[in-house]
Amino acid sequence: MSANKQPKHLRKAMAKWAEQRGDLYAPACPSRGVLDHVTSRWGVLVLVALLEGTHRFSELRRKVAGVSEKMLAQTLHALEEDGFVLREVYPVIPPRVDYSLTPMGEEIAGHIEVLTDWIEDNMGRIITARAQHVPRKSTG
Repeated sequence: MSANKQPKHLRKAMAKWAEQRGDLYAPACPSRGVLDHVTSRWGVLVLVALLEGTHRFSELRRKVAGVSEKMLAQTLHALEEDGFVLREVYPVIPPRVDYSLTPMGEEIAGHIEVLTDWIEDNMGRIITARAQHVPRKSTG
C-alpha cells in the first residue's frame, strides 16, 4: 500500500514515529519489526552477502545455502520495505531482477558484518565453552 492510499490516521501515526527515535523496549514500536528483519538468520546472511555487490535471486539463494525460495523472497521483501534493499526489475526476456543494498542498507549491513566476523573469528572459543557447559537440572 502506498503512503497516499493509507488512512489519514495511519499516515499521521507513521509521521510521528518518523520524527522520533525508536524504542526497542516499547512493544508497539515499529523498531521491533525492523530488528526482527535484520537480525533473523536469513536477514543477516542476505545483508552481508549483498555487501559484496548486486546479486540476482538465484545467486543469493546459492550464496545463502539452506534458505528456501519462499523464505528468501520474504526476507528480501521485508528488507526492501524497510529501505535496506533495492530491487531492480529489467524488462527483458527472461525477466531479470537484481538486488543490492541502499545506502541505509550498506550502513546496517556494515554493523552486522562486524558481528558475523566476530562470531566466525571466535568459533573456537564458543565451541570450547559449549563443550564445558554443564546442563542445568530441571526443577519442575
